Amino acid sequence: MSATHEPTRPWRGIMVATTLPLRADLSVDYDAYGEHVQWLIANGCDGVVPNGSLGEYQTLTAEERAKVVTTAVEAAGDGSRVMPGVAAYGSAESRRWAEQAAEAGAGSVLLLPPNAYRADHAAVRAHYAEVAQAGLPIVAYNNPIDTKVDLVPELLAQLHTDGSIVAVKEFSGDVRRAYQIAELAPDLDLLIGADDVLLELAVGGAVGWIAGYPNALPQASAKLFRAAVAGDLETAVPLYRSLHSLLRWDSKTEFVQAIKLSMDIAGRPGGPVRPPRFPLSPEIEAAVRAATEKALADGLV
Repeated sequence: MSATHEPTRPWRGIMVATTLPLRADLSVDYDAYGEHVQWLIANGCDGVVPNGSLGEYQTLTAEERAKVVTTAVEAAGDGSRVMPGVAAYGSAESRRWAEQAAEAGAGSVLLLPPNAYRADHAAVRAHYAEVAQAGLPIVAYNNPIDTKVDLVPELLAQLHTDGSIVAVKEFSGDVRRAYQIAELAPDLDLLIGADDVLLELAVGGAVGWIAGYPNALPQASAKLFRAAVAGDLETAVPLYRSLHSLLRWDSKTEFVQAIKLSMDIAGRPGGPVRPPRFPLSPEIEAAVRAATEKALADGLV
């Protein structure tokens, strides 16, 4: 079990954005999900992030989404290890999901900016302030690629000054921002938000990783992360180079299907996805399969 989990700052360390096991009829297999959460923690991860994009939260009913959170908390055995995603089209709905997470015993939540339109800075600040009233620490999720709202370092610093956020999952891909965030908001925790910039952001001061590929290869991923944040580049660089052909799939449109396929190949139940996602094309499936099999042949699990 991981030794880096901090109950007082539970957003730190490796928090796996969990995939969601679906049966052949596309219903949620909650027992399999609970087992997956336990397996990740037993294999070196610090906690889980249910109901993120990788967990296909946009396709879930309200009942399913709530049960995913309670299942994760029960399986983790320590609610502080669970950081539910609480993204929604409206601030009121995001706040309700944050309140549900608090009632379930979660330790923090992950929150996108308003994603129904291109909100300006005032609207973003109001959105985070509203959800913060639920009482749980908020990790902001900067994903300007999908939301079209960019949480630039100056805005993140303001949100931190407002008392609305404790950390940011940085997914812009611009690793230069690590240094500007540290200058403008030195007490704001930087979390790696995309697997394929892990080393660069770790060197830049990241203290956590909201991760995709540990769903398939948790032990290798944990070894890479801990070496990177410790500055052990002799260990980290060769491992990162070996894994990078896989890690880059976390930043592609087909990331859910790719990671689930890698899980299947690695002997974990990945399984199908819900529409509107479709199975991978033969070309992409072959590329993901080759990268996964190479990692496994290198002894990475």
